[in-house]
Amino acid sequence: MAIVQVSRITNRKGLSENLPQLAGAEFGWVIDQRKLYIGNGTLADGAPAVGNTEVLTQYSDILSLATSYTYKGEHAGYTVQTGATSGSPVTQTLQAKLDNFASVLDFGATGDGVTDDTDAINRALFQLFCRQTNTTIRRSLYFPAGTYRVTQSIAVPPFAQLWGDGPNSAIIEMDVASDSSFGAYVMRTADSLQQTGVNIGTNSATPPQAIVISGMTFTSVEDIDLVLVDRAEQVSFNNVNFEGPLLQSSLTSAGADLAGVRFDSTVAYTTKQIEFNNCKFSQLTYGINTDENIQGVTVQNSQFNTLYQAILLGDGTPVNGGPEGVRIVQNLFDAVAKQGIIIGAVAYNVSAYNIFLNVANDFLGAGNAAAAIIDISGDNNVSIGDMFERSDADNLVQPRIDLNNKACYALINGEEIEFGTYHRLAGVSASLTVQGSATTIFTVNTASATGFNCIYQFKDPVTNIIRFGTLRVVAQDSDDSAGTLAYVDDYSEDNPSAIVLSVVQSGSTISVQYTSTAAGTFKYSLEHLGI
Repeated sequence: MAIVQVSRITNRKGLSENLPQLAGAEFGWVIDQRKLYIGNGTLADGAPAVGNTEVLTQYSDILSLATSYTYKGEHAGYTVQTGATSGSPVTQTLQAKLDNFASVLDFGATGDGVTDDTDAINRALFQLFCRQTNTTIRRSLYFPAGTYRVTQSIAVPPFAQLWGDGPNSAIIEMDVASDSSFGAYVMRTADSLQQTGVNIGTNSATPPQAIVISGMTFTSVEDIDLVLVDRAEQVSFNNVNFEGPLLQSSLTSAGADLAGVRFDSTVAYTTKQIEFNNCKFSQLTYGINTDENIQGVTVQNSQFNTLYQAILLGDGTPVNGGPEGVRIVQNLFDAVAKQGIIIGAVAYNVSAYNIFLNVANDFLGAGNAAAAIIDISGDNNVSIGDMFERSDADNLVQPRIDLNNKACYALINGEEIEFGTYHRLAGVSASLTVQGSATTIFTVNTASATGFNCIYQFKDPVTNIIRFGTLRVVAQDSDDSAGTLAYVDDYSEDNPSAIVLSVVQSGSTISVQYTSTAAGTFKYSLEHLGI
C-alpha cells in the first residue's frame, strides 16, 4: 500500500484588518472577531475563485452568508418561476428576506405584561418610519400575541403599519400615565418626527397620514382616553378593540368622561378620511366623542357595548363647524345606558342600517325608555334604515329617533317616518276584546306630541263590523290654566254602537281608550308635528 503524505497545515492569527490572502489550505484565525478562515488556493489548483473562505463558528453571521434565498412555493406542487426565465431565478440574502417585515420584539419589547415596553415600541416606530423619508426603510411592524404594558403614549407616525395577532391576542395596555408631555392617551397619531399635539407639522415634519392599525386591542386599567386621532388623514383601524376599565354599574352617569376615540383637528391640518371597520368599543363612558371639525369619517361593521353613550358628534360646542360627513353604517349597539348616537348642531352626517337593541333604557331593558336612541339637533343629517328593538309602546314614551324639528329625515323600522317637524308612525295594530268599561289602547307622552291625529281602522272578523276614522287630539297645556284636553273622533262605521273611543289625560300621559261590544283588530297610525 502506497504511503500518502499529508502536508503540514500552516496557520496565521491576527486582527481582521490584517488578514492577508491565505495560501491554499492555510488557516487564518481572526482574534478580534473570533472567526476562522481558510485559503482557497489558486485557480490552477481547481479553486472556483481566489480568496479566503470563512469556516462557520458560533460567531459567524450565518444570515449574511446565506446569499441565495429563492422563493420556490413548492407547496403548489411545482417550483414557482420568480425570474424572467426558469434558469434565472430571483435571489436575495436570507437577511434581506427576514427584513421584509419587522417584529416589535426585534426592538426590545417583550409583551409579557410586566416589562414597560413603551420605549421599545416608540423606538421601533421611529426607526422604521421616521429616521429617513426614504420609503425603503418602512416595514410593517408586527405585534406577536402578548400584553404590551406601556406607561406613556405610543406615538404613531405617518405611513406606520401596525399588525397584531388579533384583538384578543395582541394587547397594548396602559397602567400608569406618568408622562403628561404626551397627554393621557394609550395611543395617539404623531408627525414624522414623532411630535404630537400643537407641535405636529413643525420643524418641517410631515403630519400624520396613511396609517393602518389592525388586529389589536387598546386598553387601560386607569380612567384614560384610549386613542387620539390628531391632525391626521387617511387612517384605518381594522379589527381593533377599544376596551376601557369601567363596569356597567359605574356607567349610570358621564362622570368618568372616558372615551375610546377622540379627535383633534385644525384649519391647517383637518382630520379626514378615517375608518373604523369591524371594531369594538366597550366599558367606556363614550365609544367615540368629538366636537372637532372632522371630515369623511366612517364607522362600519362595528360593535358598541357596555357604554354610557356610544357616538357623540358635536354634542358640546362644535369647533370650526364640528363633525361633517361622518357615516355610521351597519353597526350593532347593545347595552348602552343612554343615547346610541347624538348628532348636535352640525351637518351632513348619516346613520344607516344600524341595529339598536338594549339602548337608552338605563341597562334595564324594555319598558324603561330613558332617552331617545338617536338624537339629532342639527339640520341636514339623516337616519336611513336604522332598526330598533324598542317597542311601539316605549317609542311613545321616548322616541326611537328625535329630530328636534330640524331639517332632517328618518326612516325607522319600516313603520315610522320623520321629515323635519312631521312625524308619522304607521302599521301599528292592537287586539281589542269586548269591554264594558274604558280600556287603554295606547298612550302618548306629551313630551313627544301635544297634539296628534290617529288614523285608524277596526274590524270584527266574526260580524264583519268595520269602523274607519280619524281621531284628532289636543293635549291639555299645563302652562295654560284655561286649557283642557280636546278631541274629535271623525269616523264611518256600519254599526255605530259597536265601539266607542275616548281620550283622557293624566299628567303628561294621554291615553286613547275604548269600550266595545265587538272584538277584533284595531290598526292605526299616528301623525303629528314637532313641538
